[in-house]
Amino acid sequence: MSSIISANELTPILVTGSHRSGTTWVGKMLAADADTAYISEPLNVLHRPGIFRAPVKYWYTYITEENEAEYFPAFHEMLDFQYHTWLEIKSLRSIKDFLRMGRDFRIFFNGSMHGQRALIKDPFAVFSTPWFAKRLNCKVVITARHPAGFASSLKRLGWNYDFNNLLNQPLFMRDHLEADRAAMESMDKNDIVSQAALLWKFIYRFVHGTRDLFPEFNIVRHEDLSREPVTGFQALYRSLGLDFTEQVKSTIENSSSSENPARLAKNKTHSVKLDSRASLDNWKKILSPEEISRIRKITEGVSESFYSEEEWR
Repeated sequence: MSSIISANELTPILVTGSHRSGTTWVGKMLAADADTAYISEPLNVLHRPGIFRAPVKYWYTYITEENEAEYFPAFHEMLDFQYHTWLEIKSLRSIKDFLRMGRDFRIFFNGSMHGQRALIKDPFAVFSTPWFAKRLNCKVVITARHPAGFASSLKRLGWNYDFNNLLNQPLFMRDHLEADRAAMESMDKNDIVSQAALLWKFIYRFVHGTRDLFPEFNIVRHEDLSREPVTGFQALYRSLGLDFTEQVKSTIENSSSSENPARLAKNKTHSVKLDSRASLDNWKKILSPEEISRIRKITEGVSESFYSEEEWR
């Protein structure tokens, strides 16, 4: 089977990386190009069926040509901006769902009418990036965040990760994770920091492994973009063939300004308006020295490919 290109014949963009690694910020800033249509998380277990009709069972689903039959047609429809109105209506449970339906319908309608380029923001696609590139013809952006920054974010939010999501995917285990089975099975269900470190190790070991096979992937560190947002996004826009206008530059500057808060409010999970430089070292205030040491030990052998000795201090 050959790969597909969406009906408007524009190469789709996939923005991925671990969750809590800046994929929302990066996706929104790339979608500041008026010719893109921002599609959020089709591989989220709780995704809206209007945008993506295939069910998703696991957080971080692994898709290859061996199991693509479950997903390929649904992605083809999504990239053609086919919105599944009836499926969405049947799933509505709240006013929030209804409002989201209106937003998603408008995105798909505009994407179809104006021939926009699909931009998929989905951290849960990170282990499927080779498939997205080969079969859906996506240009890929992968964000990386310091393992301690990632762990501190999950600790702040109280977000556990259940490794049964990976253990229950036989193809994934066979291809990449069998040697890690014991580490996953013995993981303390209440130890958010160790869970985060192990998940980070799996994700970025996989990402590092794509560097030789897919040199065209754009692997960007959240910290580098935060320090020099305009320069960093300008390079991404160039690589992806997007139009870096004055309006885009202004949007990026506003999203990362020193006038924005350095930290998210406790009850917030996302914001695209933070002081990007001041928020870099928040993990040093949230994690204990013992936790930092534990994260470093678990991610050893992988983190060195992304972060230097100095960046742990």
